[in-house]
Amino acid sequence: MDPDAPQDAEEAPPLPPLQPHPLEPGRNCWRIERADQARLIVDAADYFAIVRQAMMTAEKRIMLIGWDFDARARIGPAWHPQFIPANIGRFVLWLVRQRPELEVYLLRWDFGALKALFRGTTPITVARWALNKRIHVKLDGVHPFGASHHQKIVVIDGNLAFCGGIDITGNRWDTRAHEDDDPRRVSTYGAPYPPWHDSTMALTGPAARALDELARTRWLLAGGGELPELPDRPAVWPDGLKPHFTGVDVAISRTQPLYGAMEEAHEIEALYLDMIARAKRTVYIEGQYFASGLIAEAIARRLGEPDGPEFVLVTPQWAHGWLEQVAMDTARSRLFEAVKQYDKYDRFRIYMPFTAKGEAIYVHAKIMIVDDELFRQGSSNLNNRSMRLDTECDVTLDASLPGHDRIRPQITALRDDLVAEHLGVKPAEVTKASEETGSLIQAVERLRGGGRSLHVYEPPPLTLGGKFVAENQLLDPEGPGSAFEPLTKRNLFRRLRKPKDS
Repeated sequence: MDPDAPQDAEEAPPLPPLQPHPLEPGRNCWRIERADQARLIVDAADYFAIVRQAMMTAEKRIMLIGWDFDARARIGPAWHPQFIPANIGRFVLWLVRQRPELEVYLLRWDFGALKALFRGTTPITVARWALNKRIHVKLDGVHPFGASHHQKIVVIDGNLAFCGGIDITGNRWDTRAHEDDDPRRVSTYGAPYPPWHDSTMALTGPAARALDELARTRWLLAGGGELPELPDRPAVWPDGLKPHFTGVDVAISRTQPLYGAMEEAHEIEALYLDMIARAKRTVYIEGQYFASGLIAEAIARRLGEPDGPEFVLVTPQWAHGWLEQVAMDTARSRLFEAVKQYDKYDRFRIYMPFTAKGEAIYVHAKIMIVDDELFRQGSSNLNNRSMRLDTECDVTLDASLPGHDRIRPQITALRDDLVAEHLGVKPAEVTKASEETGSLIQAVERLRGGGRSLHVYEPPPLTLGGKFVAENQLLDPEGPGSAFEPLTKRNLFRRLRKPKDS
């Protein structure tokens, strides 16, 4: 922390308390629907295998909604006894030939799409798709200037859905072991890439049908035309995939900026604030960024309470790409220092995962777990864009709903399993340490060590240019209108005391 910044949290200006709210359609969620089965899927090695298996059961329709898509991405084994293609592009072609009634709809963000769609051997695949009347591709440009379509949704026959943070694209595949020098973790060009941590959620039942409705609406807004709702039939749950939850209600929350015929929705922003306000003991977050002043303020409010919760954030060492590093990493550093001014009781930590040989594991997952009560998985990040500018979709389970008290142990188990993955230990060790210390932070500190583990985040030296970009939110505006505001009205610290510079 800056030596000139206030070291005593009592010197920081007081913040008014947050008011906790339950799930409320129309405010912090779009719909609450029943999921017959639900499971968290961690890392793309498992997800690609599972989504491939699910797509092979499709009879009528597959919808692929994403921020990015690479036809060369491998989602199956390099060799298959039935010669089923390994990469997604040829696999889709093979699939529609096997299913005479199957239609495939692929929607991805338009910015950079032409470059992306014409990389490597993709032009040949795209040409083959164009010759097939049952494969439909649209580029989503229905968003304000500077925004992106960021949802990651796959729906099979309208009744099995995947919603989370994993795009079917290159440089995403990795196992939960995140092994050093894994020969399978190579790009489409054969070059190795760093370990990658990600996650998504599989759902069936009315919750999946609601996600199908959301995907069809997005397709319509993007100019793809109206798609009919398919007849309801039992979903084909992937073989060998044991559900984490059965018969649970799931809240679906969105971010949608006001644009054209698209209605405005800030449910994701409201839900983040409500989840932080509801926390009693522990908030565990996995995320790509920590760059939202609004979220930082909400955390600071709770840190000032004598009996408030502790916050554990797991983020990557660096953002992906130099431009994001300038904007997002600098914002993380500045907000971390600002929040620590309110951390009188030492209940705020940011950690970064590393492999056994000390290579940084990139965290792309978007997960938030509050106590044993709330479990959230989605596409949204802790940055301004995800709150107001980009299109996002998250799903949340709430153990406080009637009849849902039974899911509390499973929520805690999922949290401990994720933490154990990062620490390179067994989940039971995390559970035991948490119970003995009464603190997730103390459990992590007890179990941290050399090799595969979590490292404590320390703000790096910053450049004047990076500070200017981050503090004026040049690459992370708070909404469509703020992108055109004068710099005098932009301020990363509009809600928090700004750390003094050394």
